[in-house]
Parts: sequence; C-alpha cells; structure tokens
Amino acid sequence: MVRESYGVEERPRAVRLPRRQRRAQLMSAALEVFVAQGYHAAAMDDIAERAGVSKPVLYQHFPGKLELYLALLDESCDTMIANCRAALESTKDNKERVAAAMDAFFEYVAHDTGAFRLVFESDLTNEPVVRRHVERVTTECADLIAGVIREDTGLPQEAARLLAVALVGMGEVSARFWLKEDGGLGQLTREQAVALVSGLAWRGIRGYPLTDEQ
Repeated sequence: MVRESYGVEERPRAVRLPRRQRRAQLMSAALEVFVAQGYHAAAMDDIAERAGVSKPVLYQHFPGKLELYLALLDESCDTMIANCRAALESTKDNKERVAAAMDAFFEYVAHDTGAFRLVFESDLTNEPVVRRHVERVTTECADLIAGVIREDTGLPQEAARLLAVALVGMGEVSARFWLKEDGGLGQLTREQAVALVSGLAWRGIRGYPLTDEQ
C-alpha cells in the first residue's frame, strides 16, 4: 500500500551506524555548533539537526549538553597534549624542540575545525569541571616540557616547571593572537610567526644549560 503524505515532506531517516561511528558523527556535529555558537547559545536541538538525527538518538549517546561538551573538550585537550608530546619527541636538538613545541600550538589554533576555542576560549570556565579540563592542557604540556628542561639543565623540579608553564603560555597566547590578528593570511605566515616566537623562547631557555654550550 502506498502511504499518502498529504503534502508534508517526511524527514529522511538517519542511516543506521555502528555505535562508535554514530558517536563520532554526533561529536563532529556538536563541535561545529559549539564553535559557532558557544556553549550557552547552543541547543541539543541544533546539534541533532546538524547531525541529521532525532534528539532521542542524541540522548542515547550523551545524557545532556554538558556531558557532550566535556567529551569534546577531552578530545580537544588530548589532541593538544599529544601534539606537544610528539613535538618534544621529534628531535634531540633542543633549539628544534622549542620550535616544534611552539609550532604545535600554532598548528592547533590554525586547524579549520576551530576546536581550540573549546579549550582556550570556552564560555563555561566558571564551571569547575570545565575549568579542570581546560587547565589539563597547561598542566600536562608543562609537565612534558619541564621533564626536558630538568634533564637538560639540572634545575629543581619547581624551577623547571615554572619555566615550562611560561613556555606553554607563550605558545598559547601568541598563537591565538596571531590567528586573531592575521588569520594565517595576513602579514605573518604561520612559519614566520613560529620562527619569531620560538626564537624568543630559545634565547631565554638556552640560558640555563648544564654546560657552556649554546
């Protein structure tokens, strides 16, 4: 029997996906919505619509908007921390390590998903659980960098960690400023910006060697 629609266009049913693929699809749609609208303005209706699913499907995977946001935040934090680790492990030359670490921040903020806004420009940092997630990037990246500094300089852990936090802050703030001012398309290319910032960082950090080698 042919079902009459009476002029009402029926919404196509979402393709059935394995749970892991569906979760990834929902998170991708949510990232677009959160980046575009911010946490407070975004609605689960918007995310479900963007993903092409019903709200019940969305709630099968995430019990609420905060849980979905935290899942995205975790993923974004993990990406930045992994990028920092990879940069430090990419070479044994400390000057090149500094450049690679700074480039990790610039690459992260320049990514077309805009995921960095969840970590560095969240409008929900007054929420303690969100603030803890955001601070994890600084903490874990600084711990990685501090390990290299301590091994190379012999400085106490507290001193090495303070220097590491300063380097992380330099990378994060300068990368965000570059993106805002130039958008990667202005007077400074990403490569030029990284060279400037890493050059400044290297001139400072190389003053703490175990030997007299510069």
